[in-house]
Amino acid sequence: MGNLNVTKLSKKKDKANYIHQLTKDIEALDEMIDKDMIEKAPIRIGAEQEFCLLDNEFLPSGNALDILKDIDDEHFTTEIGNYNLEINLDPFELKDDCFSELHKQLKDLLHKAKVVAEKHNTKIALTGILPTLSLKHISIDNMTPIQRYYVLNDAIKESRKQDFDIHIKGVDELNLLHDSVMLEGCNTSFQSHLQIHPDDFIKSYNWAQAISGPVLSACTNSPFLFGKELWSETRIALFTQSVDTRANSFLLNEKQSRVSFGNNWETGSISDIFKDNISRFRSLVTAEFEKDSVEMLRNGEIPKLKALCLHNGTVYRWNRVCYGVGEGKPHLRIENRYIPSGPTMKDEIANMMFWVGLMVGRPKPEDDIHETMHFKDAKFNFFKAARYGMAAQFNWKGVIISSQRLILDKLLPMAYRGLYKMGISPRDAENYLTVIENRVNIHNGSEWLTKSYRNLLELKKPIEALQVLTANMYIKQEHDYPVSTWQVLNKDAHTTFDINKKVVHVMNTDLFSVDKKDSLELVLNIMKWKNIHHMPVINAKKDLIGLLSWSDIKNHINEIEESTKCVQNFMKEDLITITKEKSINEAKQIMATNKISCLPVVKGKKLIGILTSNDF
Repeated sequence: MGNLNVTKLSKKKDKANYIHQLTKDIEALDEMIDKDMIEKAPIRIGAEQEFCLLDNEFLPSGNALDILKDIDDEHFTTEIGNYNLEINLDPFELKDDCFSELHKQLKDLLHKAKVVAEKHNTKIALTGILPTLSLKHISIDNMTPIQRYYVLNDAIKESRKQDFDIHIKGVDELNLLHDSVMLEGCNTSFQSHLQIHPDDFIKSYNWAQAISGPVLSACTNSPFLFGKELWSETRIALFTQSVDTRANSFLLNEKQSRVSFGNNWETGSISDIFKDNISRFRSLVTAEFEKDSVEMLRNGEIPKLKALCLHNGTVYRWNRVCYGVGEGKPHLRIENRYIPSGPTMKDEIANMMFWVGLMVGRPKPEDDIHETMHFKDAKFNFFKAARYGMAAQFNWKGVIISSQRLILDKLLPMAYRGLYKMGISPRDAENYLTVIENRVNIHNGSEWLTKSYRNLLELKKPIEALQVLTANMYIKQEHDYPVSTWQVLNKDAHTTFDINKKVVHVMNTDLFSVDKKDSLELVLNIMKWKNIHHMPVINAKKDLIGLLSWSDIKNHINEIEESTKCVQNFMKEDLITITKEKSINEAKQIMATNKISCLPVVKGKKLIGILTSNDF
């Protein structure tokens, strides 16, 4: 989709033309398969690296287009968020030390990006979901100003006819109503591509589905979103909901989301997968198409099937079928979309090698995985891995087995055999697959992030803890040592980078509040029970309307039996407040000047925190 100038599909004529092109593309694909025109050898691998841009305080830096312009390299392209970019790596033939070569190219290209980014006072980070993202970063203002992103946003919103209702429940719980697809911009992936022999495609695709859960469990790296600890790989839950075209009231009528694992094993042909997508999901966007694909075949040309690829680009299966043309030859690939970016380049190449090794190392009995494993077990395994990471237990063909045992005892040996069969150098195979083994035995990315963050929260408020976490992650990434070698941060860990302390870093957000009509007896007891010296007063609209201080009411303790005593009679209504972006020094000055020990922190009229002299 990134290669096309797309527009929203709305006019009848445009819809008719697009459907015509789409059906011709399917017809052309069937013909190429029937005539044995799809490339069978050599087998190639490829990857896409998405990465985050950070400012000097490790917050998202919305200057992607400026950096992209200065990089001036066709390997780089935009993402939906203006704080992300993507690298499209070259395809490599699956042999010898191809993974080391891919690693080297990735390192060279990221270094090129880092040199340019540094001139813009920007840093580069690899992570599934950037820990320091906040709600302000997912506004439409932070969408990369390129037509296709606005078109896709408008088309999905028009299809839904309501805001996106995000609900993710993990250790914490996130409930959010949002008005754009910018939530998708929270997700950063390392997408791996493997070319597949056309005669083996359906068996390979089903096998890719079967191994998704175990592979993902070792690779999770996205436990946080907006400071909430959710799934081990929160991207899976978030992406499913962030581009869902189904209105909530119609979920039962359209059973499958555009982002999905699928509902059944594949039993037909390659083109049946494309046909199923077209049948289930209506086209959202269109582009200009120059030629009829079938006519191109008749004239000896290889068509790029642009209409089909455009539609395919708006259906986000976690294992996605891809058609492409390389060096004038058509080929088919499976794109692995569920593995997150980071924690390091070496971890990413190891993830890719583990997946590719399993794909090419499929034992003969697993050719019929659709007969020996229930599809819903494969699907359930995938979501268990996303939720629990290495703590997941899988139903592997009727046997309950831990993630660790399945990977160490069955899958890693299988991956080694597959890689050796393809001529991968033993040195390369051991170098990267040992990374997976160590990660299984020690910790993966999401485990390191979670343990470190919990430790940091013992001495820091969430915003500062997330910045310190991200800063230390960045420092460790620069060395490219795998995450299993990273020592978990202790509670007093800090950063050598200067973080400008603001109100948001020290304010309390775990708040108790009362209504102006609440009895004074209740409020006094709450304040004593919870050792609270200041109680905000909130109205029905959740607006801050007053503040009750212990010093103002302590002299009335003996009067609380009088039923007329309520909060309204004692609260202060003329309040001095502050916003979360103000500096600590400014807050201290306000409190000193006005001789107060408490500052409510507001966004508009809404209370979002409390700052007291004790917090300093």
